[in-house]
Amino acid sequence: VHSHQRHLEALIEIGEREKMERMFLHLFLDGRDTPPDSAEQFARQLEARIKGRPAVRVATLSGRYYAMDRDRRWERTEKAYLALTEGVGMQASSVLEAIQKSYQDEVTDEFVLPTVIQEHFPEAAARDGDAIIFFNFRADRARQLTRAFTEEGFKEFPRKRRLALASFVTMTEYDQSLDLPVAFPPRELTNILGEVVSRCGVRQLRIAETEKYAHVTYFFNGGQEKKFPLEDRILVPSAKEVATYDLKPEMKAPEITQRLVEALRERRYGLVILNYANADMVGHTGNFDATVRACEVVDHCIGEVVRVTSEQSGRAIITGDHGNAEQMIDYETGNIHTAHTSNPVPLILVDEDFRSSRLRSGTAIDVAPTILSLFGIAQPAEMTGRSLILE
Repeated sequence: VHSHQRHLEALIEIGEREKMERMFLHLFLDGRDTPPDSAEQFARQLEARIKGRPAVRVATLSGRYYAMDRDRRWERTEKAYLALTEGVGMQASSVLEAIQKSYQDEVTDEFVLPTVIQEHFPEAAARDGDAIIFFNFRADRARQLTRAFTEEGFKEFPRKRRLALASFVTMTEYDQSLDLPVAFPPRELTNILGEVVSRCGVRQLRIAETEKYAHVTYFFNGGQEKKFPLEDRILVPSAKEVATYDLKPEMKAPEITQRLVEALRERRYGLVILNYANADMVGHTGNFDATVRACEVVDHCIGEVVRVTSEQSGRAIITGDHGNAEQMIDYETGNIHTAHTSNPVPLILVDEDFRSSRLRSGTAIDVAPTILSLFGIAQPAEMTGRSLILE
């Protein structure tokens, strides 16, 4: 979801081809979009691949909870940054020792504290003149740490100074405002849903809490931060008083619903893109009871949104882009399951005009054409899906 081991292997090969004298690897452990205790397996594979390659060493490791926060919980980002730049953090003699010690303490991959491999410090600390390649290909969870390394006037936590790096290269474009070299620049997508309805004079609203705000804005706009004309946005800050969302499974769904209901009653918007984060974010914790509660909250909130939408003679489409909460147990191991699934997701159309209609099966590429068909807007050639409504 965020990076791939093969990309790391390719980067190591490039470094060797360029005769780099030292390559220090700073590993961010997943355990959320992968099984929660899979880091040991990946670490063994990596150690086997770098064995006999003296220039390549693992310098630090950190759970994504710290290194890849996207919720502006800068105290987490700071812990990862200090490990990478000053060697401050937990200490271990090897990657496997650090991972196994965490497992003994019942800390799974996602939450492994930033840990320094002692023998490689202070040499492995990021310093002036170094070149850093951040090879996460998904932007949202790479931005905060990137800002800490590269932003001139960075003020989110105390930083001794901005390192005078030779370069800081990102795998993809994390944010246009960062002005950094990008290995694989974004393709410009044209005639996507937000653009098409905007051009047709439809005012639209994007609304979510912090954890999923990028999904209804940056990602939904084809990897662009920029708003389309007639596009408004509402960001509801995610709860910061809890460490993980199983402790607050309702998250900010009630507040989002209240804000949206107010907007719907103003009758200003022809299209609303709404994301409830609960089923995904709480599902990622592996806590079954909390995930059930999260789904109950979302069920109630969707019911309220649909009720008000119907009162305004509007239409509602309810769907998802992946599964998660429907599978909380790993069927092969019997352990908790925290990752996304590839199970089919529902698409529900609530509209009195189509009560007797049927929907065909389809994929994510069919959602935008379905919405355009409800507006009576012609589908552009760039959209290769088709409406799911069987007339």
